[in-house]
Order: sequence, then C-alpha cells, then structure tokens
Amino acid sequence: MDTATIHIETEIRSTERSRTKLVPTLRFNEFDTCWNIRTIGSVCNMKAGNFVKASEIFEEKLEGMFPCYGGNGLRGFTKTSNQDGKFSLIGRQGAHCGNIKLANGKFYATEHAIVVSLSEEYDTDWIFYLLYNSNLNQYSTGQAQPGLSVKNLEKINVIIPPSLIEQQKIASFLSAVDKKIQQLSKKKALLEQYKKGVMQQLFSQKLRFKDEQGKDYPDWEEKRLLEFCKFFSGGTPSSTNKEYYNGKIPFIGSGNIYDSEVFSFISEVAFNSSSAKLVEKGDLLYALYGANSGESAISKLEGAINQAILCIRTKESIEYLNYILVSNKDKIVSKYLQGGQGNLSAQIIKKLKYKFPCLEEQQKIASYLSAIDSKIESVSNQISQTQSFKKGLLQQMFI
Repeated sequence: MDTATIHIETEIRSTERSRTKLVPTLRFNEFDTCWNIRTIGSVCNMKAGNFVKASEIFEEKLEGMFPCYGGNGLRGFTKTSNQDGKFSLIGRQGAHCGNIKLANGKFYATEHAIVVSLSEEYDTDWIFYLLYNSNLNQYSTGQAQPGLSVKNLEKINVIIPPSLIEQQKIASFLSAVDKKIQQLSKKKALLEQYKKGVMQQLFSQKLRFKDEQGKDYPDWEEKRLLEFCKFFSGGTPSSTNKEYYNGKIPFIGSGNIYDSEVFSFISEVAFNSSSAKLVEKGDLLYALYGANSGESAISKLEGAINQAILCIRTKESIEYLNYILVSNKDKIVSKYLQGGQGNLSAQIIKKLKYKFPCLEEQQKIASYLSAIDSKIESVSNQISQTQSFKKGLLQQMFI
C-alpha cells in the first residue's frame, strides 16, 4: 500500500526532541500538536461480561443467535446477547489473556472478556489499535492461570492524540490494511479449498488428463511404495560432543523438512561417526515422528538427516508421490498413531499401497497441483508482507 496516497510523511527527530515532545514518528502532515499522557482508566470504562453455561453455547450459528466472546475470542453462539454496539474486548484469563478483539453489533460477552466502552471524545477503532499495540499480556498476574484485573489495567499509562479526527484517520488507515489482510486470507483459504477438491477429483480418477493426441492414458496400477522406491533414514551424532555441532553440514530434523535453510550444523567427523545420512535437493522427506509426524515435503537443501526422517527416492514422479502422501496424511496418522501415540516407521511407509497412473500423467497431475501451490505461496507472501507493513505502522504511528 502506497503511504503517499494518504499524505503520510515521516518525521525524523533527535533523541532530545523526542523526550520533550510526545509525537509519533509517522504522522499525517496536517497534525502537529503533542499527544497527551493518560491512564487507560481515564479513557476507557472497562467491565467484564457475564457468566454463561457451556451448554448454552453452540458451535454453529442458527437463526436468531449471537456471537459469544470469551477470553480467547469467539467461543460460539448464544440465543441471547448482553451487548449492542462496537466495543474492544480484552481477554482477561488464560495463557492468551490480553488479546484484543473488536466486536460490532449484538453479541454476548462472557465473564472472561472485558468490554471496553468510551466517551464520544475517543474513537473506538483507534482505541482498539492502541490496546492491540500495548501488549497487555505483560501485565498479567498468576502462573497456573494467568489473568488480568480491571484495576491493574486502569492504571496503565497510554499516550493519546487530543484530536478525534487524527484518531479516526489513523484508525481508518490501519483498518484498510486489516481489510487487505482479510481479503488475502480469504483468497488463500479459497485456493486451499479448491486444491483440496481438485486433489480428491484427481486421485479418485473422476478428473483425468489426456495425452498430447487427446487420448486417454492407460489405466492406473495399484502398487506398494516398496515396489518402486528406495528408502533410508539417518541418525544423530552424540549430543555431548560439542565439536560435532560446529561443522558446515546442514543437519535436518523432522521440523525442517519444509525449510530452505537450517540453523543446526554438524562436522564431517560427526557425520562419519554416526548413522546420519545425506539427502539431496529434490529428495522426498517424510517425518516419521515429532510434532509434524506424517508430513512430507520435497527437500530444498542438501544436508544430513536424523532418524526422525525417512528419505524416499524414486524414478517415478517424486512430486506426484508427495501429493499422494500429503492427501493421505490424516488417514495414515489416524490409523497408525491412534490418540497421537506411537511412531511411524519405514516399514509402515514402505507397505503403503496406492493407485498410480503412468509417469507422463503423474507429471501432468503434479504440474497442475504445483501451479496451485505457487499461487497459494504467492498469496501467503503477500499476507506476510502486509502484516509486516502493519507492524511497522503500529510501531511508528503510536508512542
């Protein structure tokens, strides 16, 4: 987003001047008055919502129901409401206490959500961004069950522009950035949904490609991975020898299968003294255990793998095989890791059996799905860039 279109200009001030004048680094050029120090309690009227039974909160919204917000945002939907209007909501209990939501219309706020109301001299949207940028979680108390009290929140100092118009202009600009993020997130979700549907159609053979002459490809053949793939896992050098981890060989764990760089390296001596194995770019890496057990990816770097990763090589389309494993990940995990317990093994993966088209059709399918992935990645990058832009704005447009 081009900041010049809204006439924002950056003011570089010396450290001494910043101490004497309460002004943000980035500001609309028609405003020059100093901001004022206030306590949150002098600006906001804060009150916790009301208790509601869990049995009265529904997962799906039916006609006549209202959003129900708790300490971590939307909890579900209720048949009654206790608020009507636009309010900032502060989560006041739990590990994520201090999170901020903006609710609008009729809704129900539980006792774990603090409802923030204001006088007419303050803009609701601007206060939302002020609270969002204040990292209120740092003021929580308690370890087993962290929480925020209204009394403590009321004592916090904040710095506010005296002009309601300036508040509104800042909020309007940030809202436009948020809208862009929401639009991109929706676009990404639609692309992911489309990809999922296409994969179901392709792997069930309801959707087929034709060859260059417009003719059908041969029937698919069912086979186990061990019939046409090669497999190997790695190992971990002794963790007690610090010299082993001062080398130049990238050391890839199960959590790094998607990465193009790692921050753990081993030496040649460590590699030769352990069962670690080298993988190449383009190898298929399968996470046998760890937090992402059952996930697979095409390696983006050369390096050594540990025992949590199974490397798979084949003369067939490695990209097509990866899409097969990705589409069946939930089935594999639910069958072999019941209740999240246990590990996958090379023997389990080797015996997996699926239907495979000829190599040329595999390549066409993989190419089509890869094109969708490229679009998803492009949108993800746009989301990240816009989020970084927003973060920079919050740092510069507030004091």
